[in-house]
Amino acid sequence: MDNASASLDTSSPLARDDLDDVVAIDAAWEGRSRRVYFERRLAAALREPALHAQFAVRDGRGLAGYLLARVLEGEFGHRDRSLRLESIGVRADARGRGVGRALFEGLEAWAARHGVAELRTQAAWNAHRMLTWLDASGFSLAPSQVVERAIPAGGEAADAEPADALPAAVAQAMEVSARASAREADYSGAQSNDFERLARDAADIRSLSVADLPDIARIDRGITGRDRRAYIERKLAETLRDSALRVSLGAWLDGVLVGFAMARADFGDFGRPEPVAVLDTIGVDPEYAHRGVGHALLSQLFFNLAALRIERIETQAAPQDLSLLGFLYDLGFAPSQRLAFERRIAPPDPTRARR
Repeated sequence: MDNASASLDTSSPLARDDLDDVVAIDAAWEGRSRRVYFERRLAAALREPALHAQFAVRDGRGLAGYLLARVLEGEFGHRDRSLRLESIGVRADARGRGVGRALFEGLEAWAARHGVAELRTQAAWNAHRMLTWLDASGFSLAPSQVVERAIPAGGEAADAEPADALPAAVAQAMEVSARASAREADYSGAQSNDFERLARDAADIRSLSVADLPDIARIDRGITGRDRRAYIERKLAETLRDSALRVSLGAWLDGVLVGFAMARADFGDFGRPEPVAVLDTIGVDPEYAHRGVGHALLSQLFFNLAALRIERIETQAAPQDLSLLGFLYDLGFAPSQRLAFERRIAPPDPTRARR
């Protein structure tokens, strides 16, 4: 057919049998195979379909393109549900035929049907092809800042290494949901030179369990002013189900849970070539501010991630959130070479269904 795009089939979703084609399309774009990442990603989408949006475009030769996105419900302190675009690929001989446009239109329609008002993603500042596509697709720079920190081998050096000795490069986004509304949480503990000693000794740090859910929800409610028990419960369940990819820690003082942190290992979102730690959420009871709880949690987190051979940890914070940014910079975080993007989703047109 002269109009090749007319032969595209966008009716079927991405399936397990598409794995080989997805890996091949991605490898042609990235210059390396990321099969393990896509195996995990597709398995998660099949296990939790309500939290994942995935689309396929097919033609006479098979899979012409794919798109993977995940629902965000509380990460980065956002109140509204959003979709995080994690991976998109088009077969080399199918480029220029409207495959990317068809995938993106499918994503927009899914978002509108599920009450999602915003799309989010990230890209390295020098990923020129991706930046061009994001611009053409209506994305703009998000106000949030992506920051990251190297994790020294063994983790111990995280307690003593000064912030200016760390590189300020590369990555995706740790997801930090602890935010203050009426009562701003103070994560900073004492001064940065407190890290010259073992910060994790400031509290009893150990893994979280299902029994800790009420206390975690209580702390989060005290920070955000909202009841996000369902979100916290889902994050905790993910952490406990997949301990090889997720780390959850709690901080106890006087036998009381006063802080928590949940992180996951990201093995390829946004085209990253190496595993990166993504901090899903962190919270410290405002009643226990200035006691080094946040430092203790992340010090132990660095130690645990080093054991998993993860070399970097990242997050995203609003530029006006000076308390959180001060806490992160005090721990050695610095601006990343990745940029955050966002795009609003127009509400569905009720008249289209009647046409």
